[in-house]
Amino acid sequence: MKQSGGSFAPSYNLQLATDGDNKIILAAVVSGCGTDTQLLPTVMDEVKSTQGDVPEQVLVDGGYVSAANLAAMQQREVELIGPLPDVTGMVNKQLEKRGVSEAFRREAFSYDAETDTYRCPAGKPLIHIKQRQREGRLEQEYRAKRSDCAACAHKGECCPVAKTCGRTIVRSEPDAVVKAFREKMQREEYKQLYRRRSEIAEFPNAWIKDKLGLRRFRLRGLAKVAAESWWAVITYNVQQWIRLARTPSPTVVVA
Repeated sequence: MKQSGGSFAPSYNLQLATDGDNKIILAAVVSGCGTDTQLLPTVMDEVKSTQGDVPEQVLVDGGYVSAANLAAMQQREVELIGPLPDVTGMVNKQLEKRGVSEAFRREAFSYDAETDTYRCPAGKPLIHIKQRQREGRLEQEYRAKRSDCAACAHKGECCPVAKTCGRTIVRSEPDAVVKAFREKMQREEYKQLYRRRSEIAEFPNAWIKDKLGLRRFRLRGLAKVAAESWWAVITYNVQQWIRLARTPSPTVVVA
């Protein structure tokens, strides 16, 4: 698996599905995949395998929010609840890496719906050249003439690395599923639900690391690592069962 520094080393990705009420681990999935996004359907299938059914809702962090996962959870009749991705922030970071100044971000380009063109701050047009379907969105691409950008006094601020073409603008239009998810997550009740994710998800991870000392796997190979993980999960669940068994039941008063 690729490490944060860019090197590769034998590593494993452990995914835990935790019950929101009692913090019992319902499923564990070990993978050699370095990203979490594509593992959510596998985790939900494992929950169904161990519990006989899938939950009505699943709380996830930003690493699991994608159009593919929204569709996969919809197919399984599971409502996905997670943070809205900061698309604008990601785009601005890419522009910053390319040397584009804040004065020449997409917001500075005006759009004319009648002609379906953008106009840059220097007054030059960007015409529509193509559209493409990406995961969860339809992208419309607009581009200025190479000659206009080459002769522009603002080229160093607007498109300093563009050598074979003029400045390009991409407008993204989310599909219906992604749009509905964004609208849903703007509602206060879903924001409140998502705030519970940290205490539910982080508790078993912290417990296994601190109480059981499993901060790194001692074995190699998916089968052996999976067995090591399940021993930790079983130990954790037994300890939580003891905790729950000792918790006194609430007093019921009938008047």
